[in-house]
Amino acid sequence: MIKFIAKRIATIIPVIFGVTFFVYVLMTVAPGNPELTPLRKITDEAQKEQMREELGLNDPMIVRYFRMMRGLFRDESGKASRILFKMRVHLPKSLILCFTALAISVVLAIPLGIMAAIKQNTFADGFCMIISLIGVSIPNFWLALLIMIVFGLHLGWFPTCGSTQPIHIVMPAATLAFINMASIARVTRSSMLEVIRQDYIRTARAKGVPERNIIKRHELKNALIPTVTVVGIQLGELLSSTIIIENIFAWPGVGRLLIQAINSRDMPMMIACVMVFAVCVSLINLCVDIIYSLIDPRISIK
Repeated sequence: MIKFIAKRIATIIPVIFGVTFFVYVLMTVAPGNPELTPLRKITDEAQKEQMREELGLNDPMIVRYFRMMRGLFRDESGKASRILFKMRVHLPKSLILCFTALAISVVLAIPLGIMAAIKQNTFADGFCMIISLIGVSIPNFWLALLIMIVFGLHLGWFPTCGSTQPIHIVMPAATLAFINMASIARVTRSSMLEVIRQDYIRTARAKGVPERNIIKRHELKNALIPTVTVVGIQLGELLSSTIIIENIFAWPGVGRLLIQAINSRDMPMMIACVMVFAVCVSLINLCVDIIYSLIDPRISIK
């Protein structure tokens, strides 16, 4: 197990460099390159060329990339950079929002999926699937604005922005949770239906095992692997969804920090935000693989 985790963590390093270098190349070749911002107000060609040399813009792209990556963590004096300081402040906010939304969606989605599978082709099944269909179909920004208008402006139950009190997380977390709950519920239902039709389930019922024990010990446990996969994928999508939701609700996370960096043409901050997302998604995939082996001992990781 430890050897497997070490290997997977080691693979995160090339992923980080690959993703960040790709973004750096795109920002460099695209119109409005942030590195050229200091040169745009200079009209004298000789002065412009001198500044290019001072800023190191005449160096190869790969050299400029590694110089920028080094500056993400330490400034010229050797102290922690402003980017590292901001990540310490904003990253916990994004993680709190994501895991709160994930907890809400899992707590609601799995019972809905189980109920829909057990009561297949009934009113309960149809109701659960309608909710799931609505959740899959609604754009997250539209739902966020709708929740803000109804519960924040008209009813006044929750504040529309900020993060100083626990109540501030209710609306952004509910927005993210509802959309992700739909996918988890649908996968849980389909997985449960496949397990319910297995021979060992009929054998357990024939032996007189209580229905609650059948659901808990046989059906749900064997149906969890596809659900765990979806939960891991949804957590990765939650991180990307925070870019929009955090800006709508003024939640001070990495997503909002990324938009601010884009608007201000702050390339190092943009690269740092992308790097954080890449690391988080890689760690999520690692955790999903470990959970696989814990749920089903037949799945071994080496």
